[in-house]
Amino acid sequence: MKYCSLCGSENIVQKIPPGDHLNRDVCENCGEIHYQNPKIVAGCIPEWDDQVLLCRRAIEPRHGLWTLPAGFMENHETTEQAAMRETWEEAQARIQNPQLYAVFSIPHISQVYMLFRGQLADLDFAPGIESLDVQLFKEADIPWQELAFPVVIRTLQHYFEDRRQGHFPLLVSDILKPGTA
Repeated sequence: MKYCSLCGSENIVQKIPPGDHLNRDVCENCGEIHYQNPKIVAGCIPEWDDQVLLCRRAIEPRHGLWTLPAGFMENHETTEQAAMRETWEEAQARIQNPQLYAVFSIPHISQVYMLFRGQLADLDFAPGIESLDVQLFKEADIPWQELAFPVVIRTLQHYFEDRRQGHFPLLVSDILKPGTA
């Protein structure tokens, strides 16, 4: 951090504020403590019969690879609203009856994913501005080697196993940096 977002001072130092235990960016001019917290990513598994809707990314990171519609939450929205908004923005798809399905903590990139299952309202979908293509896939047709992110792979693996079992318990898991325990 170069400038204090409260007073504009360049006098920012890293230190442990009183009562805290972590280094923080602190403005020596006004005393403002600038906390940096994980970002929440909300998304959806859009379902249609035995298929799921995936989006081919038109943006970095992982341009050209497939993913579930998901993205960063905006201020003043719920996680469910964020998941539905992202599904609309990326796939121009409307979701009905969204239900929280998975929560993944990804500490090495400071993100928390909250993924919902939801029924497509209809088959009226199309690529949004962040997508090159959107398609429905049966499990056997998922382009597993072309999925953009480990969280998408893990989510879909669990989803199809849960579908075979006939129930969808809430999945809470971590995705750790490769090479860490």
